[in-house]
Amino acid sequence: MDNNTHKYIAVCYKLYTEKDGNMEMVEEATEEHPFNFLTGFGIALKAFEEALKDMEEGAEFDFTLPKEKAYGEFDPTHVVDIDKSIFTINNHFDHEHIYKDAIVPLQNEDGNHFLGRVVEVMDDKVKMDLNHPLAGKDLNFKGTVLEARFATEREIDGFIKHIEQHSCGCGCEDCDSDCGHDHQHQGGCGCGHCH
Repeated sequence: MDNNTHKYIAVCYKLYTEKDGNMEMVEEATEEHPFNFLTGFGIALKAFEEALKDMEEGAEFDFTLPKEKAYGEFDPTHVVDIDKSIFTINNHFDHEHIYKDAIVPLQNEDGNHFLGRVVEVMDDKVKMDLNHPLAGKDLNFKGTVLEARFATEREIDGFIKHIEQHSCGCGCEDCDSDCGHDHQHQGGCGCGHCH
């Protein structure tokens, strides 16, 4: 592919959130299970991709994405009350999966998948936080570039076919496939729409 500008990048990293001067490690992509992606497809956060796209294999990195370039501010309007009947199976409320702080896969009327966190289970409603779990936080990535090269035509074609067949909307935590996202953690930070 002569005009190919897409790169294949694989990285291992530790992700720390920064808020009010405090740092907390929230995610890790290891050498054995790296985060890998193709540039130019919106898989990773734009600022994350920009920081890595010109690095060479073996390069170490330590950069911070301010919340404005990550998942934005926490939006209180994204905390909503949902009718409890939505979470019933055979006329019984799903206590096994719907409880305080549970991460629940949801789907909107357009068929887009996303995750919500249960804030509170009330008598007839479930209060859900639909903000990204990392909204309102600056993100610090420390890691190493394991591989950085131009993607092959086969990789690009395979990725495009995968998107067409397994479009999993906001995240792919439940798509059971090798789509380049690290499935070991909820919300996958580097991926940009799971995060």
